[in-house]
Amino acid sequence: MSVKAFELVPAVERDLLMGDKARINIECIECCGKHLYVGTNDCFIHHFLLAEVASSKGKPGYLAQKLLHKYLGLKKPVAELRAASALERLIVLCEGIVFLVDMVTLETVPSAGGGGAKIRGVASFCVNENPVNTDPFCVEMGVLSSKRRTVQIYMVYEDRVQLVKELTTPEQPCAVSLDGYFLCLALTTQYMILNYNTGASQDLFPYNSEERRPILKRIGREEFLLAAPGGLGMFANAEGVSQRAPVRWSESVIGAAVCFPYVVALDESFITIHSMLDQQLKQTLSFRDGHILQNFEGKVILASTKAVYVLVPLPLERQIQDLLANHRVEEALILTEGAQRNIPKDKFQNLHKRILQQAGFIQFGQLQFLEAKEHFRKGQLDVRELISLCPLLLPASSSFTRCHPPLHEFADLSHLAQGDQEKVLQCKKFLISYLGEVRSTEVVNGCREDVDTALLKLYAEQDHESLLDLLASDNACVLADSVPWLEKYHKYFALGLLYHYNGQDSAALQLWIRVADGELQDPTRSDLFEYIVDFLCTSSNVDLVWKYADWALRKDPIIGVRVFTKRHTSKDQPDLNPDDVITYLGKHSQALLLYLENLVLEKRVQKEKFHTHLAVLYLERVLSLMSQSPKDEEQLTKARERLQALLRESDLYRVQFLLAKMENREELLLERATLHGKLEEHDKALHILVHQLRDFPSAEAFCLWASSSRDSAYRQQLFHLLLGVYLDGSPPGQLGDSGELEMAAVDLLNRHGEVFDAVRVLRMLPEGWSLQLLRPFLGRAIRANMHACRTSRIALGLAHSENLQLLHDRLKECKKPIFVSEKKGCHLCHNTFSEPSVVCLPGGVPVHTHCVAQRFC
Repeated sequence: MSVKAFELVPAVERDLLMGDKARINIECIECCGKHLYVGTNDCFIHHFLLAEVASSKGKPGYLAQKLLHKYLGLKKPVAELRAASALERLIVLCEGIVFLVDMVTLETVPSAGGGGAKIRGVASFCVNENPVNTDPFCVEMGVLSSKRRTVQIYMVYEDRVQLVKELTTPEQPCAVSLDGYFLCLALTTQYMILNYNTGASQDLFPYNSEERRPILKRIGREEFLLAAPGGLGMFANAEGVSQRAPVRWSESVIGAAVCFPYVVALDESFITIHSMLDQQLKQTLSFRDGHILQNFEGKVILASTKAVYVLVPLPLERQIQDLLANHRVEEALILTEGAQRNIPKDKFQNLHKRILQQAGFIQFGQLQFLEAKEHFRKGQLDVRELISLCPLLLPASSSFTRCHPPLHEFADLSHLAQGDQEKVLQCKKFLISYLGEVRSTEVVNGCREDVDTALLKLYAEQDHESLLDLLASDNACVLADSVPWLEKYHKYFALGLLYHYNGQDSAALQLWIRVADGELQDPTRSDLFEYIVDFLCTSSNVDLVWKYADWALRKDPIIGVRVFTKRHTSKDQPDLNPDDVITYLGKHSQALLLYLENLVLEKRVQKEKFHTHLAVLYLERVLSLMSQSPKDEEQLTKARERLQALLRESDLYRVQFLLAKMENREELLLERATLHGKLEEHDKALHILVHQLRDFPSAEAFCLWASSSRDSAYRQQLFHLLLGVYLDGSPPGQLGDSGELEMAAVDLLNRHGEVFDAVRVLRMLPEGWSLQLLRPFLGRAIRANMHACRTSRIALGLAHSENLQLLHDRLKECKKPIFVSEKKGCHLCHNTFSEPSVVCLPGGVPVHTHCVAQRFC
């Protein structure tokens, strides 16, 4: 694919060079700055001054002024010219002789001895553009002999030449290029690299010089361009390695040069230009009769036999823009990156970023979103350039204006998509994805409000699931722009979140309540009412809680009361006074009951008034259900169970107060029995359970409950009391079956025999009872008695054994001799012993008997 990289501009026209002399041809050229030297076949050197000019259309051009021409006095054409500007000399090859010519006067320079500075028998030569000699007024030159297989290294001075090195080659060399110590040679059948300092050589690849003239060009430090078989331009470094891919040019190439990043090749009819970066053919120019192509310090000059031309490179930026205009993104990027070494660092960075951004927009327009995103990221695109493609996404407060010159040709997404709504939708989806990725990066520094507001609008418009995540997290959405947009798409719940984020909780609640009441339609949250309640639970604004709690309680007291029951105390969230809450809930009975249950049963608040209040509410609920006709037995049973559980488990309510409320309520005998138990009036409680209710299981359960936190003696006392109630029979004046009570007593003994004192029970039992009835009790009692007896015997035996062991240890200690003398002292008083009567302490330590009596008695 072609790109216009160069303009071919005439520099020296035929008439200016040779006038009306038809047989004069150009043989060689040299350019040094603005000075152009042309060698012709009639042994003349022509000196021109080239001035760069611009045409009226802005295209480059050259104006040549002829300064001088000089006949060298020989018969053959001038074969080669090389300028040594530091010496103000031209090095000329003509008739196999190399000699020096003054650059200004074109006069041959005589040698210091008067014979001229000349080298004879030369086939070709080259100048070392990377000299190893540090003398600035000396030029290094490589020379090929026309008669011998040698390469000679000369030092060229102002008026003389000096041979410094001569090397033999395996074949006759026909072309040479020199860089530092390295000679790149074209021999008869191959190319080679030769280090003239060490003599080391490296063969490259074969080449037949008889078929066509070899091409050998130094293109950089220790790097050369060679014409290889098969129409290839090969690159080789001083080590004989190719670090670049070859370019494929014509089989009949007669000249080549490198003008980075391009390789320019000349054949019989065309100039071809290949990229060194991707090896592709970029441009072809028609050029007939050409036979010279040289690069002089970045200026590519061509010559036909009659005229001289300059191949002027177009500015790289213009080339890149042309590629982008043709949507050739990859080529433009390759060219941009390849141009890095020719552009100052700061300028290149800015150029590279812009090219990447332009490439991103081209691929964005082609829906190549992955590639576009990567180029936007590398090019550090101001993300607002993308946002601005969607009208109204940027907030009104944004100060953004598009880059100038523009990065793309699109007015907006509709223009980009040419009315294709599916394409618009795809672009918006990409924009959502890209903004979501970059909003938390440095890319959006300074424009966070613009990005977040645009993202909110896109989320709302596309009904995107991430809208709520955006608003529930840290964001910079502009409220004034976001409110009408969210209202437009009925995103009222999201708008409430935005109000909340901006500290406007009252506005958020008012909006949500309108949705919950059906005044506004927004299906985002089916559980919006619960969400509002939870929001009030966590609100640090107590005034808002009091203001909207009544609405929640009226809508659903069971859920609404969570405003108070689920509230947690923290530094930022002050607790509510329970007394104030109870007063507030006075007109919401169901909510009040739930709140008191939360305080007493869940939070375990240890305050008498709360426990009493809850018990009273339970009692009133039971009485209310009892008064209904017909009764709802299921509800009544559940209500009584809750009341009974509270009466049993709580120790804080006012017992006498509740007893008074239950007075004369025969339906609540079980509850009254529990209250008597709380007062330690166990006889009254058992009387109610046994004689009034005839509920023997409840009587046993009462004994277990009343003694649950007491010792075994207390439990035994309660069970004996219950047994006594059974055995006493029904009280006078009360109807009852004494046999039923006796059977209850038998069952009690047989089930809980381990609790009773068996001897005491036997004394209480009537003499006429059958032992067979009490067999389980008696059997358990006997086993328990025997177990206790045997256990005590074992304990006694163990104690006796331990005592014997201690006595044995004491006797062992007593058998040891205790030595007492007048020289030993008492360990208590430190006086010596005067008599053998002593007391021995543990460890065999003797002390006075009176010392022990004083110390331990």
